[in-house]
Amino acid sequence: MIKHSVFFLSLALGLGAAVPHPAVVRAELINPGAPYPECHASTIVETAPGHLVSAWFGGTKERNPDVCIYVSHFEEGKWSPGVLVADGIQADGNPRLPTWNPVLFAPKNAPLHLFYKVGPTPRDWWGMLITSADGGRVWSAPRRLPDGILGPIKNKPVVMPDGSWLSPTSTEGNKSATGDKDADGWLVHFERSRDAGETWEKIGPVKKGPGFDAIQPSILFHSDGRLQALCRTKHGVVAQTWSNDAGQTWGTLTAIELPNPGSGTDAVTLADGRHLLVYNHSAHRADEAKGDRWPLDVALSTDGLKWRHVVTLETEPCKSGYAYPAVIQAADGFVHITYTVNREVIKHVVLDPSKL
Repeated sequence: MIKHSVFFLSLALGLGAAVPHPAVVRAELINPGAPYPECHASTIVETAPGHLVSAWFGGTKERNPDVCIYVSHFEEGKWSPGVLVADGIQADGNPRLPTWNPVLFAPKNAPLHLFYKVGPTPRDWWGMLITSADGGRVWSAPRRLPDGILGPIKNKPVVMPDGSWLSPTSTEGNKSATGDKDADGWLVHFERSRDAGETWEKIGPVKKGPGFDAIQPSILFHSDGRLQALCRTKHGVVAQTWSNDAGQTWGTLTAIELPNPGSGTDAVTLADGRHLLVYNHSAHRADEAKGDRWPLDVALSTDGLKWRHVVTLETEPCKSGYAYPAVIQAADGFVHITYTVNREVIKHVVLDPSKL
């Protein structure tokens, strides 16, 4: 099991200000001293009780061809050095491309999955997958997902009560008949597999409702059987969509009461039924449709509609902020959150939800 102790990182390390809170039981860097200047888009999963795996992309700068996917393991109280597990080298000899947005997924009785994207931009990327039968030590050769299937874009898939896998995904502009890549803007989709990832069906896109451009959904489970997905938007708020039929169809996008500066969020339904969201409590700046990616906060809800702010993880302004959180609840009940700090390092924070 993971041994927890209160451990707040110093502002002198350039990591921002972690606000003391009794629910925060551990905080640390995953990849200090990395051999690349930038990293981003972390993901985390528990492969066995107390054994965590995290992944992210790193390189000289997002969109550069040298950006690769790295993996680290948490064992015996510390994170291992990141190991490169996927790159954008093209087998057909075409120019190397950047990798993007890894997402780890550990379904029971199946290999560990690591989904990621390859392509010059988010409008043109495609889905890739590697798997591991030993908890992330040895990985398969990469394979491309079927045409039209991207895999999870940022946040984790979920296993449905019937055993199917439901993956939250999105697109950031599709070519129209006239060739306009931005014709459809941001669109939320879902992808379902009923055969443990062998085949996939696409669901959506979700209707935009009052004009919401939204991406990067996270899926929540409600006690009455409904699903709720929370999404990043361009409109200063977190958006939601609901499903009454186990994710086969989804309602139009509407706003929840929390702000969003055009930055990724992640959410999870806890074992006690509460819903936990990690997000930047910041709206748009006065002169542009995006905002600062600080502070970084945690909110809870019992119904998905009313949200209660419970923890501020980071407050200190920095150029690139605290971004792209990923969140899970481990077998011991503790909540694990990873996120980017100023695009330089990945931070790991552990919360005790009984103190929220």
